[in-house]
Amino acid sequence: MSVSLYYSARRTEPLTAEERAAVDRIAAARLASFPYADEEPLHLYDGGGGETGQVLAGSTRLPGAPDRLLPVIGHVLDSVTELRRALPGAAWHVHLDDLDVDWDEREGYALPGMRDAGLLAELDGL
Repeated sequence: MSVSLYYSARRTEPLTAEERAAVDRIAAARLASFPYADEEPLHLYDGGGGETGQVLAGSTRLPGAPDRLLPVIGHVLDSVTELRRALPGAAWHVHLDDLDVDWDEREGYALPGMRDAGLLAELDGL
């Protein structure tokens, strides 16, 4: 069974040229720093996802390997956090299949335990 992380932003105004450039720059930098060449990184849909009012949308299929799951989730959520901060005034929805991922103004998007070094080490040993 596959689990995916979905992310989308809506607002009435389309992206400006500067915002589009920022999105492209963030996506390229995050892709370059993605830790696993054989896993799916941040993936933005062409045309903002195609739904009315949607200015940005994408998804990432998460790995089944326990030692890769949290690093991939962390990397993608950090990417989405950067994107959100680059697009003021957008209403975001980020979810892991049916589980919403909450926004924290200071931390951005994160899941409990996502950055727990002990948990990451334990999963790496599996």
